[in-house]
Formats: sequence, structure tokens, C-alpha cells
Amino acid sequence: MNAPPLPAPRSAPYLNPYVAGIGLGLTLLTAFVTLGAGLGASGAIARGAAAAAHAVAPAAVEGNGYLGPWFQGTSPLAHYLVWMAVGVFAGGGLSALLARRARVHVERGPRVSARGRLVYAVVGGLLAGFASRMAGGCTSGQALTGGALLSDGSWAFTMATFAGGFAAAPLVRRQWR
Repeated sequence: MNAPPLPAPRSAPYLNPYVAGIGLGLTLLTAFVTLGAGLGASGAIARGAAAAAHAVAPAAVEGNGYLGPWFQGTSPLAHYLVWMAVGVFAGGGLSALLARRARVHVERGPRVSARGRLVYAVVGGLLAGFASRMAGGCTSGQALTGGALLSDGSWAFTMATFAGGFAAAPLVRRQWR
């Protein structure tokens, strides 16, 4: 039996999207100036997964042509993308607490169970993570960093992502009504 979604807690208003966009642009500029590189998320996740795999099978991971170089010298977790991800989670958590939006629940529509929503989220996340590693970067890295660098491929990717999202929306919208 599906329980109805919890009512939203009384929360602070969302930040103006134009102000948020300017803040994101300044964050990206700061990353370029201080690190010489842009933003992205999949690198941190890949490095965390590599460290977990290394704890179980160090020889196999070190012998892997893709993962092995991350273990020469320092830990793969001693990388700016990992610390950026830690900061994103800490900052996002603090922001949610301060805006009174922090609660444990499964965001879902009335026609899908919480378990079903979690299964879809995990499967989709695994597919997106695998694809981002195959492509050499994630959506945020492509759209934000590549777009800021005026990369033709990144702009094409971003437009295709939005077009795909709009095309798929009618197929999944019924789950949220």
C-alpha cells in the first residue's frame, strides 16, 4: 500500500534563479582561477568507487589501466573533485537545514511506490554514472565547464540533453499526477 507523500515543511523561499545562476558562474570562475580546472561530479564518485574497490582487491585495481594511475603516489581521494563533492554535500545539507527543507522522504508521484522510485533512481544513476565515465565526464562537467569554455561538443550535448528531457517528459509525467 502506498502512503501519501508527506506535506512539505514550512520553509524559506527559494533563491532567485538569476542570483543563483550568477553565484554558480562565479563559483565556476573561482574554480578556473584557483584550480585551473572546472566543476564536475562524476570524477569524485569514480574515485570513491575506486578506493572502495581497492580496499577489496588492490592488485586488480592497481593493474587496471584506467584506475591504476590514481593509486600512484597519493590516495585517489586526495583530489580536488572529491573535496568539491564533500563541500557540495555539506553546503547543500546546511542550506536545507537553514531553509527548513531537510527531511527524510522519498520524492515520488502517487502512481509509483517508494521502493519502485528508489529502484528507478538507482538503476538510472548507475547507467548515468557508467555513461559519464565512458564519455569522460558528467552532465555538470559537460554543461557547466564545457559550456563556459564554449566547447561545441558541450553545447551540442547540453541542447541534446534538454531536447531529450522534453521528449521524455510526457512519457513519465503520468507517474507524478
